[in-house]
Amino acid sequence: MKLLNRSALSVRPTQTFVDWINALEPTMGDDDLTLDDVERESTVYLIPEMDTPEALETFVRDRHAEILETELRAWEEDERQWPEKLDWSLFQDFLRVEHSYLAIDLDDETALEISDVDDALLLDSEQD
Repeated sequence: MKLLNRSALSVRPTQTFVDWINALEPTMGDDDLTLDDVERESTVYLIPEMDTPEALETFVRDRHAEILETELRAWEEDERQWPEKLDWSLFQDFLRVEHSYLAIDLDDETALEISDVDDALLLDSEQD
């Protein structure tokens, strides 16, 4: 086990986000995604260690556009299909965050690797 010098931010969709996803390609009833379906695809971001709620809120507010764009892109590459205004209010409507102070790596065998996030990486993970 290795303790990482990071905190973790788990980003989970709201029903409003799921409704937006379903509106991208209208389907008939049972084919619509549910909140449970989309939550299985939630993202965990490693962030600097945060020791106060105020520091966490400041960090999330400063990075909300980047996080929101990443989450939208995971479901729709065409930015013309995205909501018009990508602001703090939309972030709060579409996503909820859960903070973990500690990040622990339980993989004792594989070294951590660092890669830049790009569209190709997001698309590859969706196809797995």
